[in-house]
Amino acid sequence: MKANLYTNKKRWKWALAVMALLIIAASLWYTNRLVKSIAEQETKQVKMWAAAMEQQALMMKSTEEFFNKVSTQEQMRVDLLANAYRRLIDISTNENTSVYLEILHNNISIPLVVTDTKDNILFRSNLPPDQEEKKTFDAEMKQTYSKFPPIKIDPGYGIVQWLYFNESMIYTELKAVLESMIDHFMEEITLNSVGAPVIITNEDQSKILSFGNLDSIEMQDTNFVRRQIDIMRGENDPLQIEFMNTGKATIFYRTSDLVEQMRYYPMIQFVVFALFLLVAYLLFSYARRSEQNQVWAGMAKETAHQLGTPLSSLMGWIELMKMQDEPFVGTFEMEKDIERLQIVTDRFSKIGSVPVPEPTDINFLIRDTMDYLQKRFSKKFEFETNLPNGELVMPLIPSLFRWVLENLTKNAVDAMGDHGKITLDLIDDGDHIHLDLSDTGKGIPKSQIKQVFNPGFTSKKRGWGLGLSLAKRIIEDYHKGKIFVKSSTVGEGTTFRITLDK
Repeated sequence: MKANLYTNKKRWKWALAVMALLIIAASLWYTNRLVKSIAEQETKQVKMWAAAMEQQALMMKSTEEFFNKVSTQEQMRVDLLANAYRRLIDISTNENTSVYLEILHNNISIPLVVTDTKDNILFRSNLPPDQEEKKTFDAEMKQTYSKFPPIKIDPGYGIVQWLYFNESMIYTELKAVLESMIDHFMEEITLNSVGAPVIITNEDQSKILSFGNLDSIEMQDTNFVRRQIDIMRGENDPLQIEFMNTGKATIFYRTSDLVEQMRYYPMIQFVVFALFLLVAYLLFSYARRSEQNQVWAGMAKETAHQLGTPLSSLMGWIELMKMQDEPFVGTFEMEKDIERLQIVTDRFSKIGSVPVPEPTDINFLIRDTMDYLQKRFSKKFEFETNLPNGELVMPLIPSLFRWVLENLTKNAVDAMGDHGKITLDLIDDGDHIHLDLSDTGKGIPKSQIKQVFNPGFTSKKRGWGLGLSLAKRIIEDYHKGKIFVKSSTVGEGTTFRITLDK
C-alpha cells in the first residue's frame, strides 16, 4: 500500500534527522570538551600566576623591611654626624677632635647644611650643584630639607647653629628603585599576561587602589565593582600584600572573560547549527515544491492540450446522433459528460496560473455538482444535501471548487465500499461559510489524520495520493480558506470541513 510507502519515506526522514542530530551532538560534545580543557588550562595558569604574585609579594615585603633597616641606619648616621659637628664647634673642650673630623670627612652621601640663626650657610657637604654656590639657606632649600627636623647645636656660649640634612644619595636611589619595583609589581598584577581581571583594594576594601582587564567606565559604578569582587571572592581566595607607603592591600582576581565566553560557545554553536539546518531545510523544501509545481503544471497543461482534440471529435459525433430520426436516449447525459470533461480540461489548463475568483452562488454550485455526481454512482449510495434557502454569492473559482467537491465525494465513496450515505451541510454564521461533508465509511485512524493532506499519502491500492493534497492547495492558496478533518471515528465515518471567509 502507498500508505506504507509514505510511512517508510517519513521514517527515512526521521532517520536522517536523527543522524544529523547525532552528528551535531558529537560535534558539540567534542567542542564542549575542548572548551573545558582550555578553561581548565587557563584556570591553572591563573593559579600559577597567583602563586607567583604571592612569592613576589613576599620578596617585596623583604625588600621593604631591608629598606626600613637602611632608613634607620641612615638616621643613626645623621645623628652621629650632628654630634661630631657639635663637638667640633665646642671650643671649650680639650678633647681630641681628629675622630670627629674623620667622621665628617668620611661622609660622602648625606647632604648637610649648617646655618646660623640668620640663615647664613656656615658649612655644606654633599649638596647638589644648584645649591653649591648659595650663601643663604633660602625658602627653596628649606622646602628641600623639610622632611627631617633640623638639629639645634648650642654649645652654651651664645652661638646657636642649625644642622639641616636630607636623605643620602644612596638612600634616595634605593628608594627610587623600590618605588619603581612597587609600580612595576602593581602593573604586573593589574595588566597580567594571563588576562585575568584584577581589583586591588585597601585592607578594609573601602578604596580601589588599582584594577586591570576591566572596563574603566563600568568600574566607576559601585554596584559593578561590588559584583565583580563577589564573583572574584567566589572563584579564588584573595591575596594579601603589604606595602611600606600604602599599608596592607587585598588582591581580588578571577579567570578571564575569554573563558566565560568560551563556556557559552557550545550553546552558540548549537543555535548556529540549528539555524543553518532550518534555513537549509526551508530552502530545500521550497526548491522541491517549486520543482514539483513546475512538473505538475507542465503535465496538467499537456493533459489539457491532449484532451482537446478527442473532446472536439466527441462533440461532433453527438451532434450527428441528435440529427438521427430516432436520437439515442442517452445523448443528453452524454452531453453532460462532455461538458464535465471540458470543465476538467479547463481545470488542468489553469494549473500553474493564478485564476481570479468571481462572484458565484455557492448553493447552486454545490447542488449542481452533487446532482451530477449522484447520477454517476451506484444507487446504493445515498446523498443528502442541506443548504440554506436563496442565493449565497461568494468569490469562488467555480471549476476548481467543483474539483474539491468531487475529490471529497470520491474519497467518501471509496471509504464506504459498496454502500453508504454522504451528507453535505452548509452553515452560514455571518462571517464565515462552513461546508461539512460526512460519510459513513471506515474512518481514519488518529495516527493518520495529520497525514491525509500530504502528497503521496493514500490508503487505496490504486491511487497517487494527490486528491486531498490538491484540494488543500485549492482551498488555502486560491480561496484563502481552511480544510481539515473535523472528526473521524474508525468504523463509523469521517467529516471534512471547509471554512471560507464571506
